[in-house]
Amino acid sequence: MSLIFPAISPAIRISRTSDCLLRHRSNQSLIRDKLVSESFGRRHNLWFSPGHCRINLQTGRQYKVKSEDSEGILSSESITLDEQTLEEELQSAIAEENYGKAAKIRDTLKDLQKDSKTSLLVANNRFYDSFRAGDLAAMQTLWAKKEEVCCVHPGVKGISGYDNVIESWEFVWANYEFPLEIKLKDETVYVKGDVGYVTCMEFVKTKGSRWGGQYVTNVFERIDGHWYICIHHASPVDL
Repeated sequence: MSLIFPAISPAIRISRTSDCLLRHRSNQSLIRDKLVSESFGRRHNLWFSPGHCRINLQTGRQYKVKSEDSEGILSSESITLDEQTLEEELQSAIAEENYGKAAKIRDTLKDLQKDSKTSLLVANNRFYDSFRAGDLAAMQTLWAKKEEVCCVHPGVKGISGYDNVIESWEFVWANYEFPLEIKLKDETVYVKGDVGYVTCMEFVKTKGSRWGGQYVTNVFERIDGHWYICIHHASPVDL
């Protein structure tokens, strides 16, 4: 049985969108409210999905959805709200001189981007957790399984291809005693769609040695809602 709600004004629609994203950021593991976008040619529909219902933010109409559809929506770390769609809506609101609506959309975009940056930092931390522990099994799960991936260890040329990259970590760790001491400073995060990167200063100390410093760029790709590292480039820095 479908429930029909009265049309919602644009300001309320966008406000609810912002509220949903803020709740999601505050407790991602518990809050089930998500946003999805669907495209049909040049027409875009934005959906707000609390529980097992979906509300079309353009019309205010609510629909029940099958549980498997709802779970598919909820499993997406990216909140599956297309940034490009919101950017188009923003430009449209500006062109219409509807600056109140434009401000709301801009706030929603900022919330979405902050959420993506947070999940990317979590992925970057997982990479360094495996680095510290010398955990090859964990490292295998963190890299995108593609021939295009590349790893540049300090002082050597790049190694390409998933299998070669994983083998290089095994070789690098051969003479280390774990856990290693690793500190990160000056982390900067950038995300655009399903690609993002983290730059930072990486300080590594092995047993009986001094700290070594590298300037690092870690590039990630979001695949099926999860961030996978594609490029690790570490350049030695004199301390």
